[in-house]
Amino acid sequence: NDIRNLAIIAHVDHGKTTLVDALLKQGKVFHAHQQVGSLIMDTNPLERERGITILAKNASVSYGDVRINVIDTPGHADFSGEVERVMNMADGCLLLVDAVDGPMPQTTYVLRQALRQGVNPLVVINKIDRPEARVAEVVDMVQDLFLEVATTAEQLDYPVLYASARQGYATTNPDIPGSDMQPLFQAILDSVPPPPGDPHAPLQMLVAALDYDNYLETVRPYSRIPRKISCMTGGAAGAATTLHSPPQGWT
Repeated sequence: NDIRNLAIIAHVDHGKTTLVDALLKQGKVFHAHQQVGSLIMDTNPLERERGITILAKNASVSYGDVRINVIDTPGHADFSGEVERVMNMADGCLLLVDAVDGPMPQTTYVLRQALRQGVNPLVVINKIDRPEARVAEVVDMVQDLFLEVATTAEQLDYPVLYASARQGYATTNPDIPGSDMQPLFQAILDSVPPPPGDPHAPLQMLVAALDYDNYLETVRPYSRIPRKISCMTGGAAGAATTLHSPPQGWT
C-alpha cells in the first residue's frame, strides 16, 4: 500500500516535463540547497535540444509514507514503442492536457494504448494561468475523448485537476489558484491503486528497459516485480550475481 506506479502521458509541448520537474522538486527528491534547473528527466542530449521526451524513463517521489514511481512517456506517436513497452508497468495514468490546445490526435493514440492496459486514469488540465485558457471547453473535449477510447465504464469516472506546472501548483477548482502540488499528490494516492502482488509467491520480474553503466560496466534492467527487490546486476556472460535495493529514482 505504500507504492504507486503512475505513467504521465501528454502531447508534445503540453507541459509534461515541466510538471514532472515540479513533482520532483516538491517530492523531496533533492536537498534544499541543490540547484537542479529544469528538464530534469530529459537526460538525452537530443531531448534537451528539442525540448521533447523521446525515451521513457522513471523517477520516484515521496508523499507522506508513499513512494510514487513516475514514468515519463513520450508524447509523440513516432515514439509509440516506448509507450507500449512501459505502460504495463503502471497501475494508473495521468493525462495532461493543455488548457488552450485541448486534446491532440497523438494524445488520443497514447491514451488508447494506456487504457488498453486497464490502468486507472487521472486528468490534469495544465496551463490554466494563460490568458487564452478555455478550461471548461477543454474539459468537455476530454470527456468526448474518453468516450471514444475508454475500454471500461470505470475509466469514464476519472478525477480532474487543474494546474500551472510552470508556477508549480495544482488545484481542484480552476477559479482558485493553488500554492503547491499537494492536491495532485493526494489525487494520485486516491485514484491510483497500489500494485498487486503476492509476497509469498515465487519471484517474477518484468524487464522493460536496459541501461548501461559506464563505471560498473554492467547492464541494469529497469523492472517491475511484486517485491522489494528491484535491481539486478549482471555478471559474466549475463549471469545474475546480486539482488539488492535500487538507487533512488529506480523502480
